[in-house]
Amino acid sequence: MTILVINNKGQYNHRIQRSLQYLKIPSQLVPNTLNIEEIEAKNPIGLILGGGPSIEGAGNSEEYIKHFDIPILGICLGHQLIAKAYGGEVSTSDTESYAKVNLDILDDNNLFNGLAPNMEVWSSHKDEVKVVPEEFKILAKSNLCDVESFKHKDRDIFGIQFHPEVHHTPKGSIIFENFYNICKERCK
Repeated sequence: MTILVINNKGQYNHRIQRSLQYLKIPSQLVPNTLNIEEIEAKNPIGLILGGGPSIEGAGNSEEYIKHFDIPILGICLGHQLIAKAYGGEVSTSDTESYAKVNLDILDDNNLFNGLAPNMEVWSSHKDEVKVVPEEFKILAKSNLCDVESFKHKDRDIFGIQFHPEVHHTPKGSIIFENFYNICKERCK
């Protein structure tokens, strides 16, 4: 019943792991260089694709997205990798920033359960999803970014531009708990 946190070499990947541990969510931080078979051998119930400096440094993360039929949560770069894997467009933000942002939650059925209509988050906007893949719907937006979060229409694949693992996102733990509940539900 473990969630694997894929380390894409971002400054907060270890923080994601610690946040899950504080919440007593079974998890393991693993490098993005593991191949599909090595990930399968760990028998995860979900994947969290952590942030990182660039798509070029994301190792095998993009391969995991389409291969595994388990819940996946992409954070920052992970969010962008999901968009790219499904044919969306990622490019430099018009308003590059790293700051508190107020989200408008458009759909609170899954990942944002109990958080609507608004949520304060710490978000990174160097690169962002500009065009959402056809199979996805937008879950949240802000005045800085039209695609703060999305979800695959048929699968439990989620992306978020912001960082739930930092204390600047006061209710970030609820995102992780909701994702864990989605993973557990799939295991039944």
